[in-house]
Amino acid sequence: ALPAEDPEEALNLMWPGSQCPHCQTPIKPHQNIPVLSYCWLRGRCAHCAGPIALRYPLIEAFTGICSALLAWQFGIGWPLLFGLLLSWSLIALSFIDIDHYLLPDSITLPLLWLGLALSLFGIYTDTHDSIVGAIAGYLSLWSIYWSFKLLTGKEGMGYGDFKLLAMFGAWLGWQALPLIIVLSS
Repeated sequence: ALPAEDPEEALNLMWPGSQCPHCQTPIKPHQNIPVLSYCWLRGRCAHCAGPIALRYPLIEAFTGICSALLAWQFGIGWPLLFGLLLSWSLIALSFIDIDHYLLPDSITLPLLWLGLALSLFGIYTDTHDSIVGAIAGYLSLWSIYWSFKLLTGKEGMGYGDFKLLAMFGAWLGWQALPLIIVLSS
């Protein structure tokens, strides 16, 4: 059996809480207001005065703009709620992938299942198109991965890419997959 992981060493979207990248001092709630706190603190840690990267308020502002666009598009209701969850998750996935070349299963797989579940209610697509989309999304990139690996002996992408495209297929249906592939290229 593997030793139990120390919960203080676990790293995920919930743990540890926000902290200064320099001194690791936890950031208090009033110092963690998107964009505004960065401006009030003049881009510096309140404890050690170390610089805080401009990346943080830019991502926060981008997330706010995306959220406002979704609210304008969907209005108040279930499509907005789930659209916000999806967009916030995709923003997190994008920056995790940029930093670590990783698309964590702890984010992609629940979103895949949620997309399939939402199709039962026809929120974004119907159940048939959702299931076909999830299968087609996964298998299309899986096939490309194995073809490339057999031809070159190298891996051209990670398994997270299969799961991400399957998730898009589950949320938007198989018809959206060609456009998603073109846009992601």
